[in-house]
Amino acid sequence: MPDGPAPLRAAQPRVTAHESVHSTLRRAILGGALPGGTRLVQADIASQLSVSTTPVREALRDLAAEGLVVFRPHVGAVVRELGLDELVELYDIRKAIEPVSIRRAAVRIGKRELDEAQKLVKEMESEKDPARWAELNWEFHGVLERAANAPLVQSVVKTVQDIAAIYVAHSLFLQPDRMASGNKEHRALLTALRRRDEDTAARVLVNHLDSTLQAILKSRSEISQVGKADRVGRPMAVHR
Repeated sequence: MPDGPAPLRAAQPRVTAHESVHSTLRRAILGGALPGGTRLVQADIASQLSVSTTPVREALRDLAAEGLVVFRPHVGAVVRELGLDELVELYDIRKAIEPVSIRRAAVRIGKRELDEAQKLVKEMESEKDPARWAELNWEFHGVLERAANAPLVQSVVKTVQDIAAIYVAHSLFLQPDRMASGNKEHRALLTALRRRDEDTAARVLVNHLDSTLQAILKSRSEISQVGKADRVGRPMAVHR
């Protein structure tokens, strides 16, 4: 006879249609597959993902709350797009807030976070696909933010990082060399964190953000020059 009941096994977590749609759209936006200005038609998305329009509508509302999507009158949901002045303002915010977080991370980061960040850096160094690189970049900075153990700062940083991620991914398709320079900057940042050098980590991060902003602004300038006549009255971002 058995000594007792069989051990219980945790059930596999179920993913709802809403969660699946939200995750799919979010990844597509942050990875650059859906650049800023792209119209998100509920019926089309539902058809592509084989779901009803209800979870799509719920997912779009969540993405709007996260700042990745906006709702425009007579148009519907659109991937958020910033003007040049707003982009500069966004990066001014990042350069003001993120050094606070990275300084905390330099003091608090542990071996597990360092190893995770190191693994992501290695993946980025071997990655050739700009969309995937942008996704890994977002994950890398997320690891460092969590290591800072500053929930209030992290919530603000995550919002601006998510919005910026749309433009980072898009710029990489036009300037793939930025991936190589970004990899070097990530290495330098990781080295400073391993040494628990707060000042160097903050300085490297600010320079990294400056370089990223310049790459984004350059890519938008190139887009404007190539197709200005064809985009009169349309968002600057490439539509797919």
